[in-house]
Amino acid sequence: MTSTETSASHPLSAEELRKRALELQLKEMERDDKIKAREAKKHSEFVEDFFRKHISENERTVIKRLVMKAATDGKYEAMIYSFPSSFCTDSGRAINNNLPGWQKTLQGKAKELYELFEEVAKPQGYGLKAAIINFPGGMPGEVGFFLTWAPPIE
Repeated sequence: MTSTETSASHPLSAEELRKRALELQLKEMERDDKIKAREAKKHSEFVEDFFRKHISENERTVIKRLVMKAATDGKYEAMIYSFPSSFCTDSGRAINNNLPGWQKTLQGKAKELYELFEEVAKPQGYGLKAAIINFPGGMPGEVGFFLTWAPPIE
């Protein structure tokens, strides 16, 4: 019988139980560190993609699909893009307060998407709304871009 096995006549000592608990805690910490590293890498790749790359054909296809799905469902708007408000130069303050010129706070793909909207969608009668879509801890979280096609109000 090994020292880690139990028997009716020789239960584990308190020291052995403490050692087991410590080993389990170390394994859990290692697992948590791996998860955090994976999440940090994913976030880093997202930031790199947002600020360094252009809107891909795949992203354009997803946007078209979202718009068509919303229209098929009888809606007049679709959220076509979201990103952290911290990616705006003012952390989303202008968007949150619906201030004129909020577009000037955009960076990266959000700025490119807005410029694409101005060039392609706006001349075809579409509108674009930007809104803070969540408030984690009471602070602006994500910005949502909503493409709209509601009939004009007369």
